[in-house]
Amino acid sequence: MRTRAVGRWLPGFVALAAIWGNSFFFIKVAVGSLHPLQVSFGRMAVGALTLLVALAIGRRALPRDPRLWGHFQIASVVLTTLPFTLFAYGEQYVSSVVASIWNATTPLCTLAFTLLLRTEKATRSRVAGLGLGFAGVMVVLGVWQPLGGGQLAGSLACFAAAMCYGVGGAYLGRFVTGRRSEPAVVLATGQLLSGTAQLAVVTLLAGVPLVDTSAPAAVWWSMLALGGLGTGLAYLLLYWVQVRAGVTTTSTVTYLLPVFAALSGVLVLGETLTWNQPVGAVVILAAIALTQGLPFRRASAAVPVDDKVPANSD
Repeated sequence: MRTRAVGRWLPGFVALAAIWGNSFFFIKVAVGSLHPLQVSFGRMAVGALTLLVALAIGRRALPRDPRLWGHFQIASVVLTTLPFTLFAYGEQYVSSVVASIWNATTPLCTLAFTLLLRTEKATRSRVAGLGLGFAGVMVVLGVWQPLGGGQLAGSLACFAAAMCYGVGGAYLGRFVTGRRSEPAVVLATGQLLSGTAQLAVVTLLAGVPLVDTSAPAAVWWSMLALGGLGTGLAYLLLYWVQVRAGVTTTSTVTYLLPVFAALSGVLVLGETLTWNQPVGAVVILAAIALTQGLPFRRASAAVPVDDKVPANSD
């Protein structure tokens, strides 16, 4: 094990949380006029195009290893194709804030799968932090209140998406981000291209047009932001942070998403916020600190990083 200063990955970590937190806002706007498959395909296509431009600017080529492309196909199913569609479906019935809260359960799933794949070691502070974070998510969600009808279906879809992220994060750490030969932008582009192809086939087979030209301008702006920022730039940041902080540490970014989602959901969409949601958010933030051991170290303290993670990405 090696240690690296928190300051090396924390700025990217916070930026990723802000981008992904507001992605739930853009999904909510888009799904009001588009089919969930159109939303997931559109954000994927725009994200892949964004990263292809980044590749061209950096004069980098796509990988040629067929085994790596096989890993991209598998990772895309659980990291993009399924969860993007499930979140779009879920937000037809639940608010963007609630969707982001369900997304915050991802680290619990990620920890379970990283243990199975032996990608990272589960320390006491990590397990305790993840447990506290789960309790905070339950407080924000208000599990003592009954859920029924579309709200239940939407919540289950969002939780299933979070489980997919857990599997995908562990898979990335085991088979993709540990490679030293390709920088982050190359890996992220390959994954998004694979996911775009998958969703194009699935959407057409479902009898849904890839593009709905009748959608209002606000929807198209949302799709551009969702794809360019929430999918393209965010996946660059995901790989960048993950190779520096590790899979489980990176997965805790989902704890911050409800905070950013609440700001855009309440202030712009007019979604309501009950007392338990900010209280639970405080518990979640405390869980992040506990997971990283921050209550017991200075801000410049180091965090453990697995030796299998490469020192540089791009």
